[in-house]
Amino acid sequence: MKSSYCIVIPNYNHTQHIEQVLQAIEPLNLPVIIVNDGSNQQTHQVLNQLPDQFGFLQVINLTENSGKGAAVMAGFLAAHEQGFSHAIQVDADGQHNLKDIPNFIALSNNYPEAVICGIPDYDDSVPLGRLIPRYLTHFWVWVETLSFKIKDSMCGYRLYPLAETVQLIQSSNIGKRMDFDTEILVKLYWASVEILNLPTKVTYPEDGSSHFRMFQDNWLITKMHTKLFFGMLVRAPKLMMRHFKSQPKPPDTHWSATQERGSTFGIQLLVWLYRFFGQWLFRIVMIPVIAYFVLTGSKARSASLQYLQRINTYNQSTSKVRWYHVYKHFYQFGLAAIDKIRAWLGDVGLNDITFHHPQVFDSLRKQNPNKGAVFIGSHLGNLELCRAIGETDSALKINALVFTKHALKFQKALEKFNPKASINLIQVDTLGAETAIMLKDKVDAGEIIIIVGDRTSVTQYGRVNYAPFLGYPAPFSQGPFILASILECPTYLLFCLKQSGQYHVYLEPFAESLKLARRNKNEQLQSIIERYSERLEHYCLKAPYQWFNFFNFWQKDDQQNIQRSALKTQETHRRDRH
Repeated sequence: MKSSYCIVIPNYNHTQHIEQVLQAIEPLNLPVIIVNDGSNQQTHQVLNQLPDQFGFLQVINLTENSGKGAAVMAGFLAAHEQGFSHAIQVDADGQHNLKDIPNFIALSNNYPEAVICGIPDYDDSVPLGRLIPRYLTHFWVWVETLSFKIKDSMCGYRLYPLAETVQLIQSSNIGKRMDFDTEILVKLYWASVEILNLPTKVTYPEDGSSHFRMFQDNWLITKMHTKLFFGMLVRAPKLMMRHFKSQPKPPDTHWSATQERGSTFGIQLLVWLYRFFGQWLFRIVMIPVIAYFVLTGSKARSASLQYLQRINTYNQSTSKVRWYHVYKHFYQFGLAAIDKIRAWLGDVGLNDITFHHPQVFDSLRKQNPNKGAVFIGSHLGNLELCRAIGETDSALKINALVFTKHALKFQKALEKFNPKASINLIQVDTLGAETAIMLKDKVDAGEIIIIVGDRTSVTQYGRVNYAPFLGYPAPFSQGPFILASILECPTYLLFCLKQSGQYHVYLEPFAESLKLARRNKNEQLQSIIERYSERLEHYCLKAPYQWFNFFNFWQKDDQQNIQRSALKTQETHRRDRH
């Protein structure tokens, strides 16, 4: 049966943003049910006039205020009666990023019986008082489910499969107020409904209002967690057995579909800790933080295990990879983050770095001002530290090419403390003709372009060449090398590794020009990529724990083996409607 989706919006005296919310939803061509939860007369009048303006909208009026949970459940029951298979819960105050609705639907199409939960990525508008209780609730939910499956149980931005949800509503007593979001999710997990998580941006409007009642709702939530805790004790054997059941392996997702974890606020807090207390406290705080990411990041953990096993096999080592090796791998990533912060705060200078092949750096500084270069790097070591140090060198102007939608939280957090962190950071979605022309102008002006060569295309299948890496064929993107060919300038390989407590920067000449001949272009490209893979492997063996590609690096880059659906969701959703 084909899935059919609608949106359910509970509303109690929210009129400030509701029209903007509906305008944002309108292009999606999805039916919307607003449940008026006994609002005052003014709100009642405003809401019931909206269907005249928005033909896709229906309003259900509850005679008295029963709470957010009661309104959501009333909307679900109505949607189910009308034949919808899924409902997307959205708040009325405008805090949710409604552009992510197609992403929820795309994930639901792949997992139609799962609940898709939004994981909030808060900006600076979030009140600190909202964050601390969330983390306490996270802890209790993990206890109540004996699982880390539920990443955030309080975010009201979710997609529910209605058959399973309505069955639970009709057979169980679920909280009707602010206890609803957490309780229904825990009970759905108890009922063996799959829980999937999708990061989404959340903003608190300056003129927003909250109906959270400090004492009454905190008491409700306390009672709810007490009830759920004892409910867990009864179900503990069954919940524990779920960890031992073999699960069908989901299809691999592309590296770019893995959202950057952690909140901007959390990263800023770590920067603050470093600034005021130095590295010692930062390193201590990192221990439980890294443990959390190891425990909850199953895909990254599996990727680390696979990579470390292949390192051992390549080195002909018979020792087994243990959990503490994976933890060490994650912890090295945290240490690299510390050094990025130190570099952008000016605490790492040229005297703290050993530059190998110094004559190459000298020649770059003395070169013709109209002759730039391309540096091809990787996610091995600390490339960002090189860029930070480069900002202190007036003879070199370094530009870094990054993809707009990925790995920018850390950058935004650093920007708060040093605005230069985003200077010369070129954010692009694709490497098109316009981008190539802009980069050509920069190279012709004597500037440096840094691009990584160990990530495949965000938008296209098959634009790769396979080359041996640690004994197995791995896909490498053609893009960086074709770009270097178009720019017609010297190309270097750049690696920055931490060895014996000190950073070592390796800048190797790769080619005076990567100009590709038309006749044997494919053969040339294969040879170039194999050379890059060989050097990447060489440096990887020097510092194996500084490999920060936490995904299946060897996954085949074709439609049978990898999904890029999360990146083309809007296009797919638009095609489905026509």
